[in-house]
Amino acid sequence: MRFTLGIDLGSTTTKAVILGADGRILGRGITNSRSNYRVACDVALSEALIQARFALVDAELATGGMEPSEREPLLVALERLLREQQYRDTLAAFGAILGDAAESHAAEIAGAAQWILERMRAEASELFAAGASRRSDFFRDLAGARYMHFAEQAQERGVRFDPLVGLFDKAILATENRPAEEGAFGRHARAAVAAMAEAPAGLHAAVERAAAVPLSEAARVGTGYGRRTLPFPKEMIRSEILCHGLGAHALFPATRTVLDIGGQDTKAIQVDEVGIVTSFQMNDRCAAGCGRYLGYIADEMNVGVHELGPMACQSNRPVRINSTCTVFAGAELRERLSLGERREDILAGLHRAIVLRAMSLLARSGGVKHEFTFTGGVARNSAAVAALEQLVQDNYGAIAMNISPDSIYTGALGAALFARREAQRPSRAA
Repeated sequence: MRFTLGIDLGSTTTKAVILGADGRILGRGITNSRSNYRVACDVALSEALIQARFALVDAELATGGMEPSEREPLLVALERLLREQQYRDTLAAFGAILGDAAESHAAEIAGAAQWILERMRAEASELFAAGASRRSDFFRDLAGARYMHFAEQAQERGVRFDPLVGLFDKAILATENRPAEEGAFGRHARAAVAAMAEAPAGLHAAVERAAAVPLSEAARVGTGYGRRTLPFPKEMIRSEILCHGLGAHALFPATRTVLDIGGQDTKAIQVDEVGIVTSFQMNDRCAAGCGRYLGYIADEMNVGVHELGPMACQSNRPVRINSTCTVFAGAELRERLSLGERREDILAGLHRAIVLRAMSLLARSGGVKHEFTFTGGVARNSAAVAALEQLVQDNYGAIAMNISPDSIYTGALGAALFARREAQRPSRAA
């Protein structure tokens, strides 16, 4: 099966989208961006291919006569168990690197590191149990939170904390920069099936057939904040503006205005009826009003970024925020808290201030036209969405707003569409 690939290397996450020959999305993948950009691209692609193979498993089960009502929960369980196998494999690699690094430390530090690893291995099944809530699915985030939790317990027993943190920082970087493993889907999926209490007849065969389907790349295009660092030929790089415009048009063909709030920048884009960009404005001088800013706020509050939106939505009286400067984010937050302001009200004010910055970009790009599409990681934030809907209504009236659950992949989708066009060129097709 031939596919085209779009990669969006953002400041915080790297996204991949693969399209089949008919232009349909076969799979999406995401990983946290890292120092080794080639590895980040490979991991995101690997995740997209895993999703594509899940679709193949679903198709095999359907061919075998299994009804959708049976297939859906089965595939959810299969993916959950496969993710556990992935986590265990990566944890094993992390443990080996950590053990080597710990040999140069005192015996108490090396022993504490092994003690932490044993507890992380022991709780893996609990982390991926049905219904379990995880702060993140990225290995760095998930393993990091658990490692620090157990490191604090070790500190309470008299072991120094800082050397344990140093070991984690050294080991996680080497672990993340490992290349994606060939054939991992088949191995992990087989282990997942074996871990099922009662695997239905035909599931093992469906997994084997899906794992055996050859998937080959016809063309790839890269985009994103870090696109100039991608290991792609120069002619296979496209701007974020073009890719987000085309990707938004592909998701919602009636789109005329696109707002993308990513980790490091905000883009206001106007497109025509075929997805060609007609004008744009971009804030790329600092992270103010972007996802990175929300990340700093989450760190200051010691909560996950995904928790900020729901907390802000509980506000009864939003605080007026005059600045969204990332440099002063922590100081302003602490000052507001010291004045007795509620966290929920501060967060509501912060979200409104972020959206107000975006509205000024939209106005300079040509305003908000029907239909309006909101993309990027911040489009997953319920408080940002609510503030944007209200401000658009107040300033432009009733405008249809589109938000896809997969909006974070919009840039990668646009890149994949450009790659498909490249693959269809007569010189390549020949």
